[in-house]
Amino acid sequence: MKILKTLKKELLLDLPKNRGVMLVLLFILALALFVRVFRVDQILGFYYDQGRDALVIWDFIHKGRLFLIGPTTGIEGIFRGPWYYWLITPSYWLGRGNPIWPAVFLSLTTVAAILLLAQMAYVTGGRIAAFTAAIIASFSFQLVVASRWLSNPTPMFLISMLLVYSLFLIIRGKQWAWIAVGGLLGLGMQFGSAAEIFYLPAVLVFTLLHREYIPSKKLLILSLLVLLISFLPQIVFDLKHDGILSTAIKRFLIQDQSFKISFWEVLKLRGKFYFDVFSSKLFPTSPDYRQIFAALFLLGLVLFSKKLFTSRYFLLVFLLFISPLLGMVFFQGNKGNVYDYYFTGYYLIFVLAFSVVLANYAKPWFGKILLVFFLITFLRDNLPIVKRYINSNASSPDAIIFGTQKQALDWIYSDLGECKKFNSDAYVPPVIPYAYTYLFTWYGGEVKKCPPVEERVDLLYTLYEKDPPHPERLGEWLNRQKGIAKVETEKSFGMITSQRRTRIDEK
Repeated sequence: MKILKTLKKELLLDLPKNRGVMLVLLFILALALFVRVFRVDQILGFYYDQGRDALVIWDFIHKGRLFLIGPTTGIEGIFRGPWYYWLITPSYWLGRGNPIWPAVFLSLTTVAAILLLAQMAYVTGGRIAAFTAAIIASFSFQLVVASRWLSNPTPMFLISMLLVYSLFLIIRGKQWAWIAVGGLLGLGMQFGSAAEIFYLPAVLVFTLLHREYIPSKKLLILSLLVLLISFLPQIVFDLKHDGILSTAIKRFLIQDQSFKISFWEVLKLRGKFYFDVFSSKLFPTSPDYRQIFAALFLLGLVLFSKKLFTSRYFLLVFLLFISPLLGMVFFQGNKGNVYDYYFTGYYLIFVLAFSVVLANYAKPWFGKILLVFFLITFLRDNLPIVKRYINSNASSPDAIIFGTQKQALDWIYSDLGECKKFNSDAYVPPVIPYAYTYLFTWYGGEVKKCPPVEERVDLLYTLYEKDPPHPERLGEWLNRQKGIAKVETEKSFGMITSQRRTRIDEK
């Protein structure tokens, strides 16, 4: 009991003392979980990246093939570490290869992140900020969709909140939390996509502003060691493969000049992009409300600046929020492409800052009217499309989701009858059918007990997805299939078509 009390004292920030408040927060979290896992077996997006990742983990579990790198960063030759694969491997193992298990697990981590968010909002801005942050994070349509994504950025919801939480503990005098900060900074760059590197300057600036938080030499060394450990698998991989990763990083940073000082044109583009990224998390379909509340947020930073920026908690949150906005202006690599999900590790940091500012508006009675107006318009804008999304019809003409993919395979096995030898082939944009390779391996092999065979046989089942942007590619694939096997029967499921074919006798 003494150990538990010590842990509670060391690890917990302030919590609302009112039991009713806690029950309401728990109810919101329960609803957040519901909209993140409801019908996941039907509407899970299982595509190129998901199939690729699942095949790596399948080979590790069933063939013992170790890996030291993880998913690609999208930049040629540069890979993340294996931490994402290691994180979801137990879920794949427990689910016997079923991707629903890791998808639900990742969604659970995002709900845990909302719990931490609410607690930090309570510490920074009080009860109103906590409720506002919890509601936004739980029911924002875009945050719900991002929380259901079976991909490496999704853990950034929790990692970002754990990082902020650890820094809050340091403000509370818990210097040992620097060790956790070191590890979380490293993991942020392993799970994130690009912008997470800007956690580092934000933490550095905050520490220089408040030198009493500078860790001792021992803690600094331990923190840096933990940070280094997060990159250790990539370092080992690089050494084993003649510096392939370090060469790619040098080319990206030096030869490609991915970070440039001349950035005024980029600033104009990034400004609109930043506005769209963060305001869309509040109002996905209402541009007018985006502008109104973005203006109120910026105005609130000025009106309440004395109170906000004398709070070390809020100052820290603000520095973390603006660091990628400034840093990514200089980023001009990757052919100038910057995507919304690059900022996954900052979504909840923005929600935290916005909620605290809105809570300050709500101090007087007329400010509470503004808060109620925001919550009504927010829920009215988000809940209908959240409902439509989680009730998506797997049989709709434009559906390519896990439910339709399973229907396409079920039709094949129903047509097949008893297990017999057959080959399979698939066409998907962007050409490499990792998703169906995995589905035939897991669903066909483990569930149906009849995977395709590698040797050439007369019976061939093909699947193809419609490719509206490039119908000519699908046309070429279908023309090539005509010379290989004749279609005997077919059936479509959404945008997926399954076909039974018999090979043409080459004689």
